[in-house]
Amino acid sequence: MTSFIIDSHVDRKPSAWNDDPDCAFCRILKGDSPAAVIYENDKVIAILDILPLREGHALVIPKAHYSRLSELPEDYAAAAGVAVSKVANALTLALDNTGLNVVCNQEYAQAVPHVHYHIIPAPVLGAKKTPQVREPHATLTHRDMHQMEFEAREELDYDDAALLLNRIRSKL
Repeated sequence: MTSFIIDSHVDRKPSAWNDDPDCAFCRILKGDSPAAVIYENDKVIAILDILPLREGHALVIPKAHYSRLSELPEDYAAAAGVAVSKVANALTLALDNTGLNVVCNQEYAQAVPHVHYHIIPAPVLGAKKTPQVREPHATLTHRDMHQMEFEAREELDYDDAALLLNRIRSKL
């Protein structure tokens, strides 16, 4: 009896036992929803974001449903890392833009509760879709962009950070 159960699991794809029918990414993985696929292997898929922040905004998605990066099995995490690197390289070459943001949210700001990495090309100075600032037709310099990012941040409290570092390191 046990060997029959084990045999039934051999060569079964992870998404067959770890998916969520309500998840937009699981529907893409099953082929139930369309996607512009950039890269795919047995563990991950990379697609273009349907609501891109900028041209080339890509998503790298593990093929097994996990909501939290902290729970993603190592083999999927490794495959995602390889895919992020491959897709990032292709984007920089295709867009002639080496500036990228790579982001993976966990719960906070995570619109789809399925682990995924955003690879977002940086704004190109002088591009048609330059973000608006004070003047309606202003072209941002690198300094302007960094200043805007800086103004949106709060300064790190090093005493609080030291306590947090100790808690995190104790879990490694």
